[in-house]
Amino acid sequence: MAVNALVITGYGTNSHLETAHAARLAGADKADIAHFADIVTGQTLLADYHFLIFPGGFLDGDDLGAAQTAAMRWRYLRMSNGTPLLQALKDFLAQGKLVLGICNGFQLLVKLGVLPGLDGELFSRQVSLGHNDSARFEDRWVCLAPNPQSSCIFTKGLPLMVMPVRHGEGKLVARNARCLEQIAAQELIAFKYADPESGDPTQVYPYNPNGSPLAIAGLTDPTGRVLGLMPHPEAFHHVTNHPGWTRGELHPPGTMLFVNGVRYLRKHFH
Repeated sequence: MAVNALVITGYGTNSHLETAHAARLAGADKADIAHFADIVTGQTLLADYHFLIFPGGFLDGDDLGAAQTAAMRWRYLRMSNGTPLLQALKDFLAQGKLVLGICNGFQLLVKLGVLPGLDGELFSRQVSLGHNDSARFEDRWVCLAPNPQSSCIFTKGLPLMVMPVRHGEGKLVARNARCLEQIAAQELIAFKYADPESGDPTQVYPYNPNGSPLAIAGLTDPTGRVLGLMPHPEAFHHVTNHPGWTRGELHPPGTMLFVNGVRYLRKHFH
């Protein structure tokens, strides 16, 4: 079957072009880019797609907190036909399709309550992403260890990976200690920041660029069909994107996440 991906842009998003490119490189038959307003007006329908991607950027300049305003749009706006916009997203998730949130897109998913979805509780905020412990914008390459116990479709079989981060608000903050314990116990941590030498999860700066507890770099939901992560897989779609490639530092590209998603959809949707 044809796999159709949709990348949402608008209001400060700035990684939509490379994100759509990564989806095409991964084998998606179509990777459209649509402005958020096109979703609201019905010019673009979520129902026509299998793979929804919220790319990175600086939605509304992060003026009220990263992706906070965008989360309120999704929660309270109605489409031109009167249907709550949130219902369209609920229907998309209920159909077993895939959602990927990258950096600002991850911030949107947690503030909207799509992630982590503990106890089946959707659209109720359980975690958020706050300012980095360094109190500054972090722009660097990091090492990521995928969790082999996670049900996440995107991370299945992935090796230790490297990707760039570029964010000022990437530290995961849970609403209470029990929430963080549940996230760990239910294996909802999809990626952890890792020491590049040992590959072990780390709290040491700058390998953990924001100070996230449990070295959390990305979360999945209980179904494994939703992934949010702070690093940018779409920014590493070719070996030459890595600054050390001329020194022989060859790493698997971030597009492997997209490949896993496309393969899953080909297998499960007919």
